[in-house]
Amino acid sequence: MTFTDAEFGEVVVRKNAWVVNPKFSVATNGKLTISVPKHTTLFLAKRWLNASRKAIREQLPVNDPSTQRARDAQKKILAKKARDYLPYRLDFWAKKYGYEYKNLRLSHANTRWGSRSSSGTISLNIGLMKLPEPLRDYVIIHELAHINHMDHSQAFWDEVALHDPSYKRHRKALKMFTPGV
Repeated sequence: MTFTDAEFGEVVVRKNAWVVNPKFSVATNGKLTISVPKHTTLFLAKRWLNASRKAIREQLPVNDPSTQRARDAQKKILAKKARDYLPYRLDFWAKKYGYEYKNLRLSHANTRWGSRSSSGTISLNIGLMKLPEPLRDYVIIHELAHINHMDHSQAFWDEVALHDPSYKRHRKALKMFTPGV
């Protein structure tokens, strides 16, 4: 559940059976988060926020709400572009090189461009839409190669090289970017 605060912008309320007292933190997206006991009402969460304003200002690096809104808008644009583009591109490379995967999941992890689960799901970060196409393709090929090799063994890198001979250059270039918005 969420609510909007004039000072902190959108505030996320997380209910947790293990929490006894409210705990304030800042999520990776810059939003203020309150972890509260499971049966806490929204009214009570707002009261705790009001009572803790000074401590939050002094101890937590909360983003300016206008900056947060700009990040949220950018994330929505990237998510739409990713939904329109990444499934098509993943299918293109999978068919071209004979890979089969079960599902595609779009994510917005702050540290990973992609991953492949043992159940056959490939996750691709919407932040890929900020990259040049050769780097996007490298990430997709990298994740597809994990279908045959779940590790980063020499056999894995040989398979990546088979489909992307410039993978070392792409891998190095990718380090100049970060997945988060």
